[in-house]
Amino acid sequence: MTLYEDLKWRGLIKDVAGDENELQKVLDGPSFAFYWGTDPTADSLHIGHYSSLCMAKRLANAGHHPILLCGGATGRIGDPRPTAEREIISEETVNKNINGIRAQVQSIVPQAELVDNYEWTKDYTFLNFLRDIGKYINVNYMLDKDIIRRRLETGITFAEFSYMLLQGYDFLHLFQEKKVIMQVAGSDQWGNITTGVDLIRKVVDGSAYAFTMPLILDATGKKFGKSEGNALWLNKEKTAPYAIYQYLINADDSKVLEYLKVFTFLSKEEIEKIYEEHLAAPEKRIAQKTLAWQIVKDLHGEKEADNAVSVSEKLFAGDFKSLSVSDIMTGMKGVPTFKYSEELPLVDFLVNNKIASSKREAREFITGNAITINGEVINETDKVISKDMALEGKIIIVRRGKKKYFVAEIA
Repeated sequence: MTLYEDLKWRGLIKDVAGDENELQKVLDGPSFAFYWGTDPTADSLHIGHYSSLCMAKRLANAGHHPILLCGGATGRIGDPRPTAEREIISEETVNKNINGIRAQVQSIVPQAELVDNYEWTKDYTFLNFLRDIGKYINVNYMLDKDIIRRRLETGITFAEFSYMLLQGYDFLHLFQEKKVIMQVAGSDQWGNITTGVDLIRKVVDGSAYAFTMPLILDATGKKFGKSEGNALWLNKEKTAPYAIYQYLINADDSKVLEYLKVFTFLSKEEIEKIYEEHLAAPEKRIAQKTLAWQIVKDLHGEKEADNAVSVSEKLFAGDFKSLSVSDIMTGMKGVPTFKYSEELPLVDFLVNNKIASSKREAREFITGNAITINGEVINETDKVISKDMALEGKIIIVRRGKKKYFVAEIA
């Protein structure tokens, strides 16, 4: 299978600037330089960026040269969003964010060359930019772009409106200085990348290529991104590897095949075999477990991936005493939590914290072996729940029945 055929099978080519047959010849031809970009709006990339990192790695593994553009200039303005203008961030924050992103990209795509568009725009005067770049792009062309049209209803500043020209100029600059002939981006960047292709044609009579990838959505139709409130950061200090693993093993069955194609480097044959096993026994979540392990391994290494599996299995088995409170709380995200400060008999403990609706029901749960504390079945109705039972002196884990969990935080 050629690179182009592999990308098509994975569903990674959405829109193509120009003739797709020409794109195919370039992708499957001699080595070339390509770029993808991100603005430094945070000091870490998140899982929403990961499909772009995977794409860069796929092209790099095929022998092509990846260049990551980190937008020190464009990040000071902000890419137009469908809803409202982005908040302006300080230069100090921009520089801090760039350093964080550089380190991540070097770890995940070690072949990548890293550039910052601030280097070639900081001394470019406004008049020269208008003369050299602005005169080549028609305002009607800009207004016709979907993201601009949508913002016209609510209003868009000149700064955001100009973003398209800056990104287009980035492509022209890299074409001239780095021999970059291709840009790859998410489908929400279509207007920006085609502007670059047009500038290269009009300014230097050159031929450039570009294609977009489909935006990767969760089962509810939301993007993976911090603006959507569901960011999973690639920096393990911000999002623990286990948290990424746990999120992915809960991926919806309707999305898991797509995610395997987009986010893993398993072959077509391997993915089809895994998915066949998944369809035969979906309750085993074979596809989700494979997906989660592969992504954590690629991001943080095999040791962290294996540890995430171990934590998951121990949580499922109720083996809380061998886990850290941090791992437990990550795994228990969303579980009902309450403060606990006084010693109480188990019956009162259950009723007072709404784990049982009455003392009679509480006794039935206890004598029926339906209550576990920190993974141990408690069947004594007069058992006293005390602070010294807390794991690391911080939490007590209560399970009612097979699946209903509660967390008591020591006040």
